[in-house]
Amino acid sequence: MTREILINITPMETRVALVENGVPQEISIERNQRSGLVGNIYQGKVVRILPGMQAAFIDIGVERTGFLHIDDLVDTKPSITSEPAESMMPEIQDLLHDGEKILVQVIKDPIGSKGARLTARLSIASRYLVYMDGAQKIGISQRIEDEAERERLKSTVSKTIDELAAAEPPVKTKKNRIQIPSRGGSYILRTAAEGASDEELRIDMRYLQRVWKHLAEIKSEAVVPSCLYEELPLSRRVLRDMASADVEKVLVDSREVLDLLVKFANKFSPEIASLLEHYPGERPLFYLYGIEDDIAKALQRTVGMKSGGHLVIDQTEAMTTIDVNTGAFVGNRNLEETAFKTNLEAAVTTARQIRMRNLGGIIIVDFIDMQNAEHRRQVLRTFEKSLDRDRARTTMSGVTELGLVQVTRKRTSESLGQILCECCPTCEGRGSIKSAETVSYEVLREILRVARAYECENLRVLASPSVIERLLDEDSAQVADLELFIGRSIQFRAEDLFAREQFDIIPV
Repeated sequence: MTREILINITPMETRVALVENGVPQEISIERNQRSGLVGNIYQGKVVRILPGMQAAFIDIGVERTGFLHIDDLVDTKPSITSEPAESMMPEIQDLLHDGEKILVQVIKDPIGSKGARLTARLSIASRYLVYMDGAQKIGISQRIEDEAERERLKSTVSKTIDELAAAEPPVKTKKNRIQIPSRGGSYILRTAAEGASDEELRIDMRYLQRVWKHLAEIKSEAVVPSCLYEELPLSRRVLRDMASADVEKVLVDSREVLDLLVKFANKFSPEIASLLEHYPGERPLFYLYGIEDDIAKALQRTVGMKSGGHLVIDQTEAMTTIDVNTGAFVGNRNLEETAFKTNLEAAVTTARQIRMRNLGGIIIVDFIDMQNAEHRRQVLRTFEKSLDRDRARTTMSGVTELGLVQVTRKRTSESLGQILCECCPTCEGRGSIKSAETVSYEVLREILRVARAYECENLRVLASPSVIERLLDEDSAQVADLELFIGRSIQFRAEDLFAREQFDIIPV
C-alpha cells in the first residue's frame, strides 16, 4: 500500500489529503481566519455555574463561552471498593464559583450554536508521547500489540522520568499549581512510538517538559481570558500525527511552507524531513490527484459504488444515518448473494466516507437485510477492519434488533460539510421546500385575513413566479370565488427575487 500526504497552501486556507493507492482517505481543512481551537490551553474565567447540569460556562476569550462538565473537571469514576458514586460525587458549585480563574483546554471545537467543549485535565502532545497532568502513570496505545515492544517503551519512559527528576533541583509547589512532568503526571505512548529509539523518546520528553514549565511560569502573570498554549497549525500537525513509517512522501505546493516544515521536522522528527518534497507543477496539486472531485462527492447526499449500488448519507444534529441500496446492481445469482456483495462493498465505502467527511458522534448504518448468519458476520468483520484504519477513536456495536449497525466516532471538530457549507437560506436546513400548491393555499388564507383586517378597494399579491402561475391557472376558480366573497379585486405580480415560500399581500 502506498500512502502519500498532499499539502495544498493558499493565502486563505491550508488543505491536507491523505492518499492511499491513489484514493483519498482523509481531508483536513484549516482556514486562516477560522482555525480550530482543539488542543489550545486558556486561562479562563467562570462566568456561570449550572448546578442542574453539573457544568459551568467558561470565558476563554472567543466568541462563545466554553462548556466545562464536572466529568472533565475531576475524576468521578468510583473505585471498585467504594460506596455508590452518588454519595461521593462532588457538586460543581462546591468546586467552582463565578469569576474564578481556571486553566482549561479545548477538546472539541465550537460546532453550530454550541461553544467549545473544555477540560481541566490538560495534556500536551508531541511526536511520540502525550503528557497529561495528574498522577504519575505510563500508558501505551492499544494499537502497539507487540508485548516486548510495549515493555521496552514503558521501561525507557520510566528511566527517563527518573533521569529528569534527578537532574532537577527540588521545587516547592503551591496548591493547584501545574506539576513539573519529571515529578508527576502521566505519559501516554502514541502509536507512532512503535520502533522509536530510546533517544528519540527522551528528546520528546524533554520537549514536553520545557513546554509544561513555560506554562507554569506564565500562568500566574497571564491576563484573563488569554491563550497560554496554541496547538500547531495544520501543516505541522500533519507531520506530527499523520506522517508515519508507511508514508512514502509528503508533497507541499508552497516553497515557503516547505522550508518551515523541513526546519520543524529536523528539530522534532528528523526521519520525516527526507519525505518532504516540493510540488512545482503548474497544474494544481489537488486537481492532479483528483482530490477536488472527491471533495465535491463528499458533499453529496448520495455516494455511488462500483457495483452500481449506492449509499444515502444524511447528517443531522443528533446523528448521521447511512442507508445502503443495491441501486442498479441486480446481481447474477439470487437476492441473498446480491445483498451480500453490495454490503461488503458498502462496508469499505462507508468507513472511507466517515473518514473523508469527518463524521462524528452517533452513526447508524442500515445494511441490506441478509438471512445468512455467516454473510452478516463477514460484513461486520469487513466493516470493523475498515474502521480500524481510522485515526479517530471509533466503537462499533453488533447488529441491533432492527438490523442496524451502530457506530460512535469521537468528534473533535466540524465535519467537512459543516466547514465548507452553510444552512440553505431557502429551506433553512430542512432539505425540502413547500410546494407551489401549498404556498398558493397559504396565500388564499392570508388574503381572507388581510381583507377582514384592512379597509381597502383592492389587494395586491407579490409572490414567486411558480406560485403566481399556480394561482392564475389551477387555482383560478378559488381566486374568483374569493373575490366574490370579500367583494374586492385581487391583483397578482410575480417577483423573480422571491423564494418559493415568500409572499406579500398589500392593501391598495
